[in-house]
Amino acid sequence: MIHTLEADGIELDFGLRRILSDVYLKCETGKITGLLGRNGQGKSCLMNILLGNLQTASNSVRFDGKVIKKASKRSDLLLYLPQFNFIPKSLKVKQVLDDFQLNYADFENRFPEFKGRQHVKVNSLSGGQWRTVEIYIIVKSPSLFAMLDEPFTHLNPIQIEKIKEFLMEEKANKGFLITDHMYSHLLDVSDNVYLLKDGKTHPAKTIADLEYLGYLNIGVRD
Repeated sequence: MIHTLEADGIELDFGLRRILSDVYLKCETGKITGLLGRNGQGKSCLMNILLGNLQTASNSVRFDGKVIKKASKRSDLLLYLPQFNFIPKSLKVKQVLDDFQLNYADFENRFPEFKGRQHVKVNSLSGGQWRTVEIYIIVKSPSLFAMLDEPFTHLNPIQIEKIKEFLMEEKANKGFLITDHMYSHLLDVSDNVYLLKDGKTHPAKTIADLEYLGYLNIGVRD
């Protein structure tokens, strides 16, 4: 069965400035949906609205057609990877996985660089390894959907490719909404993409789409 996360009519004002205006997006299980946008366009705000952590005068967030106003309290529906590290640095890697009822052997098999490191504290890991553990937890924990805010941040090129492969495998088990400034990697894994610009979402899937919509300048790749 295909499940849907759909949002429309989203408007958000900060004072006299309108950040979001009649935003629409749709995510489905079995697919990766990408969300692009320059800094200040409201991507993190939009994710917090989907979670129900940021209230607006106008919005509708629906799971399988049913309005859910506080999805952050429904881990069975939606999990969220924030931009910042959320695992306490003093915890050991295996302890973290145990807390989320995830098997360390499975994690080690998927990411062999962690072999024999189950008793290492998180703050002894590299930034990329720390982020890998957090991504794994959010992706593997049971839920219909997961939102990943800047998942490729702090990852080296090899780690990025491994995470991309991991996400492509795991989309069979849930739907993903991913935002990241590393647009080429996001385009690689996404089944559909929205560009958030001037408060609205615009469908975009190719470099040409991003150039046309002004996210990229022709001949300039940021």
